[in-house]
Amino acid sequence: MFVLELTYTAPVERVDALLDAHIEWLDAQYAAGVFVASGRKNPRDGGVILAAGVDRTEIEKIAAADPFSVEGVCVYRITEFYATKTADGLAAYREQLPS
Repeated sequence: MFVLELTYTAPVERVDALLDAHIEWLDAQYAAGVFVASGRKNPRDGGVILAAGVDRTEIEKIAAADPFSVEGVCVYRITEFYATKTADGLAAYREQLPS
């Protein structure tokens, strides 16, 4: 599983101009089964996405295709972790530690 943390590098007005395209990109990743949850940070200086089901190379490609990345209004910090414990509703995402 991955935590993708977006930090805006441009004024929020530039971010807002790309928001519709960013939402379409998000929707495509939800439809593909990659994204689990997403939302804005508070204060609004970026966002957070939880993703699963792909490897690091693929998640880096996905993040690079975000219109926010393409247009240079954010940077991504990608953290991979093993979701060894989850709420019951997220049981499908539970992982075993590698041996």
